[in-house]
Amino acid sequence: MTEPQPQILEIVRQKCASGPLTYRDYIDIVLYAEGCGYYRHPEVRVGRSRDRDFYTAESLGAVFAKLVVGAAAELLGAELAAESTFIEIAAEPGQSLLDPLASTPFAASRVLRFGEPLEATGPVVIFANEWLDALPFHRLIFIDGEWRERGVHFESGALRETLLEAPSPAVQKAIRDLPPEIEEGYQLDLPLETEAALQQLLTQDWTGLLLLFDYGKTRQALLQDCPNGTARTYYRHQQGNDLLERPGECDITCDICWTPLQAQLAAAEFEDITLESQESFLVKRAAPAAEAIVTGTAGIFSAERQTLMELIHPANMGQRFQVLWGRR
Repeated sequence: MTEPQPQILEIVRQKCASGPLTYRDYIDIVLYAEGCGYYRHPEVRVGRSRDRDFYTAESLGAVFAKLVVGAAAELLGAELAAESTFIEIAAEPGQSLLDPLASTPFAASRVLRFGEPLEATGPVVIFANEWLDALPFHRLIFIDGEWRERGVHFESGALRETLLEAPSPAVQKAIRDLPPEIEEGYQLDLPLETEAALQQLLTQDWTGLLLLFDYGKTRQALLQDCPNGTARTYYRHQQGNDLLERPGECDITCDICWTPLQAQLAAAEFEDITLESQESFLVKRAAPAAEAIVTGTAGIFSAERQTLMELIHPANMGQRFQVLWGRR
């Protein structure tokens, strides 16, 4: 990218003039600042080549599209699918899941890019792959018997981490639901923006199927199995732990928390609310599409069959990613 760092640093410096930033606000700047944020650049970020930062299931080509479409049609039924609009949230610029397919069972399709209003109405299939993990998040640490919020300030021309004097209002509310005692130094990355984004979507007047593909953990797992938190960066396919390094040049993410999202679906009167591994979802819900890929390439080398195995194998994407889905 073309030297976005000085611009980003100047924005952060100005924002820090009145005090340290929450990590949520810092991440929002470095990912989404107009003209210089990581997700505001026109460069291609996703893919296997060396000059990309990470790859996703969707970037692997038509196989993932066939499986998702097959699963959606199976879960809705042919008649309802034929009446529904397929809406994809947060696809990469100039791309969409359905691009590789010659036809689909849906009445129409739409793509909502990052920054565009989340709007849906009527019968729909709402699909998102790694949308929620791209949203800003807060960072907490348990010190001296209490949860403290971590923040960012600008000192001697560089970004530094600090502890905020008091948690931000959103975190103060969230702390009430956290354990009052946990091991000293336990770190928690708290993706509260995911709940706000989903709620915005759920309050609209639409019916149909919601499919959220992402990496995450339950609240219990985040509070028991991740003492160092889950926040990380990706740059040229290398994972890092310093969120203040390469601002604007690398992706910043954390595991989302599935537990409150499941509760939101229940409160919005969804049915069949299910959280399962990507492996389980694709094997159970997209079996005809998967079988067609396997039988159609039997006895020969097949890139499609290899991709299918990468998507469902537990050692690859099969267990690392999960799917939260439901119908209303």
